[in-house]
Amino acid sequence: MPALSRPLLLLLFSGAAIGAPIATPPKAAPPAAFNTGQPTYRVLVRRTADGIPHLRAQDAPSLGYGQGYVQAQDNLCTLAELFLTLRGERSLHFGAQARPATESTFGQPANLELDFFFRHVADEPTVEQYRRQVSPLLQQLVHGWTAGYNRLVRDWRQGRLPGAHQACQQQAWVREIDESDAWRRLLALSAAGGWSVFAEQIAGAQPPGAAGDVLRRATAALDPAAFFSPGRGRGLGSNGLAFGGQATGTRHGLLAGNPHWFLRGPDRFYQAHLSLPGTLDVAGAGILGVPLILIGYNAHLAWTHTTSTARRFGFYELSLAPGSATSYLYEGRVLPMTAHRITVPVQPVAPRFEASVTRTLYRSHAGPLVDLSGFSPALAWTRDKAFAIRDVSATHPRSFSPFLRWAAARSLDEFIRIQTEECSVPWNNTLAAARGDTRVWYADIGAVPHVTDAHAARCTTDLGRAFAPFAPGVPFLDGSRADCEWARDADSPVPGTFGASRMPSLLRQDYVANMNDSHWLSQPAEPLTGFDRIIGPEGAPVSLRTQLGHAMAQARLAGTDGHGGRRTDASSVQHLLLDSRSLSAERFKAQALALACAEPQVALSDDSLNGEHFEPPRRIAVQAACRQLAAWNNTGTRHARGAHLWDEFWARLRRIPAEQLYADAFDPRRPLSTPQALRPDARIPQALAAAVLRVQQSGYPLDAERGDTVFLRRGSERLPLYGGCEEHGYFTLACSAYRIEQGGYAVEGQRFNNSYLQVVAFTDAGVQPWTLLSHSQSDDPASPHHADASRRYSAGRWLRVPFTEAEITAARPPVALWLSE
Repeated sequence: MPALSRPLLLLLFSGAAIGAPIATPPKAAPPAAFNTGQPTYRVLVRRTADGIPHLRAQDAPSLGYGQGYVQAQDNLCTLAELFLTLRGERSLHFGAQARPATESTFGQPANLELDFFFRHVADEPTVEQYRRQVSPLLQQLVHGWTAGYNRLVRDWRQGRLPGAHQACQQQAWVREIDESDAWRRLLALSAAGGWSVFAEQIAGAQPPGAAGDVLRRATAALDPAAFFSPGRGRGLGSNGLAFGGQATGTRHGLLAGNPHWFLRGPDRFYQAHLSLPGTLDVAGAGILGVPLILIGYNAHLAWTHTTSTARRFGFYELSLAPGSATSYLYEGRVLPMTAHRITVPVQPVAPRFEASVTRTLYRSHAGPLVDLSGFSPALAWTRDKAFAIRDVSATHPRSFSPFLRWAAARSLDEFIRIQTEECSVPWNNTLAAARGDTRVWYADIGAVPHVTDAHAARCTTDLGRAFAPFAPGVPFLDGSRADCEWARDADSPVPGTFGASRMPSLLRQDYVANMNDSHWLSQPAEPLTGFDRIIGPEGAPVSLRTQLGHAMAQARLAGTDGHGGRRTDASSVQHLLLDSRSLSAERFKAQALALACAEPQVALSDDSLNGEHFEPPRRIAVQAACRQLAAWNNTGTRHARGAHLWDEFWARLRRIPAEQLYADAFDPRRPLSTPQALRPDARIPQALAAAVLRVQQSGYPLDAERGDTVFLRRGSERLPLYGGCEEHGYFTLACSAYRIEQGGYAVEGQRFNNSYLQVVAFTDAGVQPWTLLSHSQSDDPASPHHADASRRYSAGRWLRVPFTEAEITAARPPVALWLSE
């Protein structure tokens, strides 16, 4: 093999040797020059504190190459498993009945269902059509990312990374990928607000009488009210705040981004700095497998996202043609569904099973067929009707265009123009602040199905109207009529979507905020109203997290939060994000204790949280718990004592219907302060007694510190955390689905937690970014970056990230290298 046809490490040196001659890499030759002895890819990689890579290249393929390499260097096993998932190969390597070990945007369905889902919605023709329509810059980044990932795989296979990634050592599924794999990753992430939510239901959609495969599970019953609530009702989303000049007292804005996202698995955030001189210079966080910064900043502006309440998908009810369960009527014509016969290789579990499973799945002109019978038998695919799902973001190629353009934007006006022109942010609200601009920006401007309230009233079927109370805002339309197709505004670049002029946005001088409730209260002083129901509710109850977030922002502006005067700066906002107050305790604890602590013992007959019944009733002494809760400071800070007891108490109080628990109802005229009072109820003492019993069974004392009961594991380390769950009224999230009786609340496998945090301030001199990454960069226990950022987060020590060349040089990266191939 010629020497120059294999990967080369051109230069390795210490940070002290970095100087002007290598600050700007020479322009890499185009691919055709490879045979002349010039490298195809050439990128400078410098890692600063917590393993943050700063990548600098002279062309887009080289920049993507560096990003692919470092992401795989830190997370090879996770990425390799992600790519086999996207190819539909989980059943072959892990067994058809097993499920992924971690949650992701596509959930945790059985492997067989995931395999059929991805082979159906992300087959080669779909992926190729998606690839052809994206921008040339994104094509170049993906091309380079694929090559960089493959370079790392080869280095690892050839023993150049001794001791790394032992979790997938000797696994055949860790292999090089092609660009189709990388494009599937982008398509899957675009579909995270639509198709991916229904992966199991799309993979299982079969006409009546279809022969089921032997490994297929029965359709599970689903609670539509919980399934269709934002974040499935449990904290998935983010806190976002942007403070304008009225708050900062300067001519600059300030931004706080606080996503609540996955701490394990393929959808984790990855922190990086990408520089392509003359094109872009941007830092922040992307998601594994994506060669872009999705939440971040450049020298001129900063932005963040929160999960939107706007629906990014809709259903069509298809009227089937007489005598055919796989043809449907459309404008009086019979249209055949497109049959997609799919064979999934499986790992045999017994000699009688074949080495593959075959299933035929179907598509209509509106999208793939979907099995909704888990919500109601009335929604089953019968000989008369079937249902298709349309995903607004998965069916167009513009989802990532705003991020590429924002990376190079130089003003807030340019940022806003890009968002309104592209109109394609996939499933998020956007907040932004800028240097040299006292205004801050909130918008839910993205790809949203063009279904007005009038359109929905005209086209919703009888089944859709019956389903609407459980899935408010979700279009459920007649699929037999052309006039029921999604419409399109004149200012929308995406077919079937609203234009920016019909979606909510707001510019303010004080602050804007969103905590995953709708657009309505992004600034209580200027409510956003009059938008179509598909975008989100207006005048509806908001979460305690939303109420607390606004209360803290307003206290910050007033200078009454104890963190400095009236001038809002990076330090005061850092305190706000890690505040760890519980609004449920502040507002309701004293009342709850007065109602629950009248007697020293409670006869406990039922635990409403786990359904346990006690016969005869158990006598539970509650005096010690009442004293501890009264002494508790109503926070989830690391050393707060008693927060776990309140968690258990409040979790059971929330099981009481709101109209019975509260003496006053939510009042949209006072959205941040209602409800305020509890109603006397015999279930309140029962809730306290059950909470005491559960804590006793856990082995933790009633006065345990928060950091002892809520923690993050990194190898053998158990790092104490702070905060709590959204439903308990925490703004700072550290929440686990595992209950305390199982040895505490280990949060790393859950999605309801602080993940990547950024506070970005601006001065006349430039940008000043501060970040935390709670889960750290690497999933490899052998990596030096597996726990370093997690330790920082546990201690609440914000990292000032270098951005300019002078700052990066001054940070003296311990290792910097030219990576070339």
